[in-house]
Order: sequence, then structure tokens, then C-alpha cells
Amino acid sequence: MTIDRELERLSEVARERGLRVCVVESLTSGRLANTIGAGESAGEWFAGGVVAYFTDIKERLLGLTPGTDPVSAECAEQLADGARRLFDADLCVSTTGVGGPGGDGGHAAGTVYVGWASTEGIGHRMLALEGDPQQILDETVDTATRLLAFHAEGLRQPGPRRVGTASSPD
Repeated sequence: MTIDRELERLSEVARERGLRVCVVESLTSGRLANTIGAGESAGEWFAGGVVAYFTDIKERLLGLTPGTDPVSAECAEQLADGARRLFDADLCVSTTGVGGPGGDGGHAAGTVYVGWASTEGIGHRMLALEGDPQQILDETVDTATRLLAFHAEGLRQPGPRRVGTASSPD
């Protein structure tokens, strides 16, 4: 399935079920938010995203446990869960890793973690990607988009909507 089709599927499911979706990015520098925000009627279901490179920002804003390896499954999961809570969202994905061209912090270029957090659970997918930095970022965004669509399909319709959503004024 192409990424355009995955984004179409995510948009459709999120609208039908009244889901609120968000993203948090370290590795992808806003590219994921740009991709997701291009989904049909994104203003109805895409709450937004956070781009955070500095560890202290991840700790203060998103609740990352101090000392957590920034290129790890634990980091990806904590970032996704922290952003999901920050945005009061039903589903969030995160990206963290090493885009290259060289390694960083003992991790090889192409070592990527995509985390997710939903109202029903938390998890991650580890990727060992090859290619130049552009290819690594493209594949990371594609994987994160596919994971959002997949996990959105597994979510039940949320209960009463929150105060202050796009569809209900404060």
C-alpha cells in the first residue's frame, strides 16, 4: 500500500471514529507532521506535533526519564506517551534515531525507533535502515504513517469529546 493510501486510510478512520492524533519527532525534524497534516480534513483530527532534539526539552515537555538513551525503544515509547498526554490525543507516534551519514552515540546510522502510544497501549518498532540520510528519513516517515493508520484502525471510538477541541469551542 502506498503512503498516500495509508494517509487516506488514517484520515478516514480518524474522522469516522472522532480520533485525535498527534506526533512527536526528534529524527524527522517536522517531516512527519508535515506529512500527516496533509491528510484530508486534518484540521478535524490532527492535533499537532512536537519537534524536540535536546534531551532536556524531551524531559521537561514530554516526560522522558533522565538518563534514557535517546536512540532506544524506551525513548520512543516515552516520547509517544508524553506527547499523547500533552495533546490529550487518542494516538501518537514518535520518531528517534540516527539519520546519518555517520553513527552517533554508539548507534549506527539507520538505527531508528518509531514508538506509539494509544489509549489502549504503548509499543515500538525498531528499524535498521540503509541508505543516505534522505532515504532513512523518508523510510522513517513512511513507517510512522503506516503505524498510525494501523493503530488507528484498532482503536475504539472515544467517549465524550474533550473540552476545547476543534469541533467544540472553549
